[in-house]
Amino acid sequence: MTTRYRVEYALKTHRRDQLIEWIKGLLAVPFVLHSQPTVIYQEHSEGLKRVAADTHQRYAEIMRDVENLINDHIEHHKRDAPGKSKLKLLVPTVGFFFTQLHLEDAFNYQDERRFISRRRFVSPSFNDIRLILNSAQLLGLVHSTEVELVTFDGDVTLYDDGASLTAENPVIPRILRLLEQGRKVGIVTAAGYEEAPKYYGRLYGLLDAVHDSKTLTPAQKEGIIVMGGESNFLFRYDEKSESRLTYVSRKEWLLDEMRAWREDDIKQLLDIAEDSLRACASNLGLPAAVLRKDRAVGVYPVNGVRIDRELLEETVLVVQTTVERSVVGSRLPFCAFNGGNDVFVDIGDKSWGVRVCQQYFGGIDPSKTLHIGDQFLSAGANDFKARLASTTAWIASPAETVELLDELEGALSK
Repeated sequence: MTTRYRVEYALKTHRRDQLIEWIKGLLAVPFVLHSQPTVIYQEHSEGLKRVAADTHQRYAEIMRDVENLINDHIEHHKRDAPGKSKLKLLVPTVGFFFTQLHLEDAFNYQDERRFISRRRFVSPSFNDIRLILNSAQLLGLVHSTEVELVTFDGDVTLYDDGASLTAENPVIPRILRLLEQGRKVGIVTAAGYEEAPKYYGRLYGLLDAVHDSKTLTPAQKEGIIVMGGESNFLFRYDEKSESRLTYVSRKEWLLDEMRAWREDDIKQLLDIAEDSLRACASNLGLPAAVLRKDRAVGVYPVNGVRIDRELLEETVLVVQTTVERSVVGSRLPFCAFNGGNDVFVDIGDKSWGVRVCQQYFGGIDPSKTLHIGDQFLSAGANDFKARLASTTAWIASPAETVELLDELEGALSK
């Protein structure tokens, strides 16, 4: 049962995506005007079919109008006047789009599967619009350019939270198919291990499948890399290694901007984050311990307990605000995020991780890159910054990742 508390909590700014909420508001008007709740025996009447057709047309028209606003927004960016677009005035937090979004076609595709325009009691939802935007982005990639690089988050994207990518996972043959097509694959994860065997423990199903494949060429097998700690540890595929991965020295892949990050700044930022995390753990009574790493610091639960989501998000927002207000936080990029049952602060973020993948494979353009992840809220979500470096798709489960890759394959085949 949905309580008033849950409703109010979901309306908090840090739990919302303003573009999706704005589109929801636009679609709410034709839903109210065209919905005609009736008794069940009228379900298949000709009148209701006409209402559904009219509703579909109104929804599609709105999606076409939003599509045109996005095209106008892209043109303003090209003219170096992004803040003057009408979309920017309507949705101040909207960012940059690397490709067009074919929203009308995407709505038609999702409406056939989710029956959005036939619903009389449930208006177009957050998830409806999220999936429409995903489909629109895939169509934009396929129609406007070419998909050369696909990067994935780990937990909740490729496998369940805290689990591993086992051999029977249905995403594996889809990723192998990407490699067979000559596309590159990057796993960009928050897991900040410095040793290849630890990543093998999380990704062994995929890495073994790549190793054992008889159809992939040696060059195609080398088309998969792992970027750990958001943007701090790079591993390439190694046929001869037992862990299937080999560590790549930082000096071989650091972006020019990243070479300017000073070690004393990194230490100072992590010190501030650690002090803030310890204060939160004390003030909120978190059953957690503090863990300091080379490029990260965080709190994790002790004795296998679950920490309340609200406490995790409170910790994220406190630490993020504290570090942002510091002098070092204004000049060094970082990411504070809720990992599901822990909170960590990493140096850099996934925008840098995706950019490293792009550079490693020869300088792939953002418009030819797709990042797939589950955390795109404006705070406490580490996939959010990937929008600065590539096109993105927001999924909610590993099963949705499989469906998205099948949808991409279908769009490419057409």
